[in-house]
Amino acid sequence: MTSISVLGAGSWGTAFAQVVADAGNQVTLWGRDTVVVDEINSHHRNSKFHAGIALSESITATHDAAMALSADVVVLAVPTQALRSNLQVWKPSISRNSLVVSLLKGLEMSSSLRVSELVAQEWGHQADRFALVTGPNLAGEIIARQPAAGVVASTSEQSALLLQSLTSAPYFRPYTSSDVVGCEIAGVGKNIIALTVGMAVGLGMGDNTQATVITRGLAEITRLGVAMGADDATFSGLAGLGDLVATCSSPLSRNRTFGERLGMGLTLAQAIEATSTTAEAVKSARPLLELAIRHGETMPITEAVVGVIEGALTPTEAVRILMSREKRAE
Repeated sequence: MTSISVLGAGSWGTAFAQVVADAGNQVTLWGRDTVVVDEINSHHRNSKFHAGIALSESITATHDAAMALSADVVVLAVPTQALRSNLQVWKPSISRNSLVVSLLKGLEMSSSLRVSELVAQEWGHQADRFALVTGPNLAGEIIARQPAAGVVASTSEQSALLLQSLTSAPYFRPYTSSDVVGCEIAGVGKNIIALTVGMAVGLGMGDNTQATVITRGLAEITRLGVAMGADDATFSGLAGLGDLVATCSSPLSRNRTFGERLGMGLTLAQAIEATSTTAEAVKSARPLLELAIRHGETMPITEAVVGVIEGALTPTEAVRILMSREKRAE
């Protein structure tokens, strides 16, 4: 048996643990919140994030990070901006032989580093011992066991196939990919585009506007990914278009909901206070724009979102600027 731990008992971490359990595995779920950990162990529930959902009895929760880190497969499900500090604290307990799996879709604010780069930098794991899970995987639907597909990506075919096997549940179909860079950039970019769609909805704009933002958003994410060495086909698949459509279209999307609140007139601070879970776009927009600048690519939608987040633009001004850009061929 392959031992599997998920570090982070939040919304997606819990839902992913359920997928792995339903694929026939025993799973250890680590969390800081004693109430959450105790409820999972005593009642097989995580009411804080998934009220009314009964979790598999194959999931065991723990406060002991060292025990969780001793697993063959260690899944990271903590907020991106807390990742480096956690990696540093956890370093004495992790084995170089463990397969490290990321569920994160963000960039570090101070460095614009991707999760794969942070893991390599802090833990020394080579690329073949890193993998990620991405795709249109809204946690609220996954935990309810609604049919979905995803992408498991690693530069190592062996690691990708192992992860595919561990996550093949009756309702979850994972596809493999070797394009880690493309999957990471797609996962970061779609949150920023979803926030933009949310702002448009909050401003009262309709389906034409939303479709325009989604389409042009995909174009700018793809440009950056290809400039960084990614395969452009990644962006038309589940990790790209699939995740983008789900995140931009669903009221379950944290980033879209956050954008709606901005569009309706809430300040950034008010929108953060009203959002109970992490909206990664708020912290990842500026780092993604910095990556684009470094690679000589333009990302006008991302630039507009940065302007709104940093207080230089209102959502209405951001839309006006995007619509008044120089005309050119698609």
